[in-house]
Amino acid sequence: MNRTIKLISSISLFCLAQAGLACDYPADITVPDGGSATKDELIAAQKAVKEYIANMDVYLECIVEEEKLARLAMEDLAPEIEQQREEILNKKYNAAWEQEKEVEAEWNATVQAYKARDD
Repeated sequence: MNRTIKLISSISLFCLAQAGLACDYPADITVPDGGSATKDELIAAQKAVKEYIANMDVYLECIVEEEKLARLAMEDLAPEIEQQREEILNKKYNAAWEQEKEVEAEWNATVQAYKARDD
């Protein structure tokens, strides 16, 4: 009986964690070409880039928290399963982080191209 209650509680906690955290990957953005973009386009792009980065940071925090809650809900997790889950989390996290850095680099190149155009 006690084991059944623990199992039901674990499953409930896991489902609640999944429903409550649904981590949404930020939508891709387009950074304009600094060699041809207008000042207004750059201002709008700067706002979009900042929002994208903030959303990506929220996503990264969310997937880490989601995994913590999922592991709490699973009792007696086998070491090999735990390692697989850790590898999957790391791959998701690293891919998203790299995407964020690519957007930042693209934005910096756009600003440099815009400034070079005005010289």
